[in-house]
Amino acid sequence: MSEFAADAEVRRVLTSLGDTWAVVGLSGNRSRAAYGVAEVLQRFGKRIVPVHPKAETVHGEPGYASLSEIPFPVDVVDVFVNSSLAGDVADEAVRIGARAVWFQLGVIDEAAYARTRAAGLAMVMDRCPAIEIPRLG
Repeated sequence: MSEFAADAEVRRVLTSLGDTWAVVGLSGNRSRAAYGVAEVLQRFGKRIVPVHPKAETVHGEPGYASLSEIPFPVDVVDVFVNSSLAGDVADEAVRIGARAVWFQLGVIDEAAYARTRAAGLAMVMDRCPAIEIPRLG
């Protein structure tokens, strides 16, 4: 288990930090992990907001090309991009006033984790909400 994903923090992000989740890297490509994870989040009552350069509508929700283009508050930013790009997304999440950042399985940037936590946001790294949310019971 990663020291960057304490179970208590996972539970807090999933249950008490809000239900609007921007999913960065989410497109209409059904073979990508983001597509299935967003579907699970919706099933558990989260509003998903696709964020992808194509700005496609996914799972019935209109997409945006970047976090800064979303015209309403976002609670959690779920990051499905390469680790080398994830830090910039985390920094943008801080700028837009998100309450938490979630780096998916395999997305690891320790410096971004430290910056995001220092900015006062909750942060989960190298975990998957679609795996964690059914465990909440």
